[in-house]
Amino acid sequence: MTTTAPPVNGRVIALAHYAGRALVEGVMARHDATFHQSVTLRAVVTAGESIGRDELVGDVTGSLKIEESVVRAVIEELVAAKLLEEDPAKAFRLRLTDAGRELCESTAAETAEISARLYAGIPAEDLAIAGRVLALVTERADAELAGV
Repeated sequence: MTTTAPPVNGRVIALAHYAGRALVEGVMARHDATFHQSVTLRAVVTAGESIGRDELVGDVTGSLKIEESVVRAVIEELVAAKLLEEDPAKAFRLRLTDAGRELCESTAAETAEISARLYAGIPAEDLAIAGRVLALVTERADAELAGV
């Protein structure tokens, strides 16, 4: 365990991100899925019952900062794997299948256990400060990417 806190910078943030991401990728691999698929499915869950295909592409593209074509390919993988399907009531929208819902629930439970271990013992005040700092850094980076 680190006894001296390093100054917060891009490297420190990236190391934390990639360590956490590696853990999520391990969970997803055990379920024969990928990190990109996880983020895409989670976006559908967050949207509620269903989400428009273009809205989903925009959400995941914005979250992962990857090309739209990559996200569209991930969506097609999820449809082919029968984890996502067109909403019969609104064909332009996608929804989770029962298998997709089950995958989301089981991987969310596994990652929640990991998160509980990672954040155990960190004071709520420290987590709140870190959250505010990271939200601000994300906001600024998004503005830079948008050319603002």
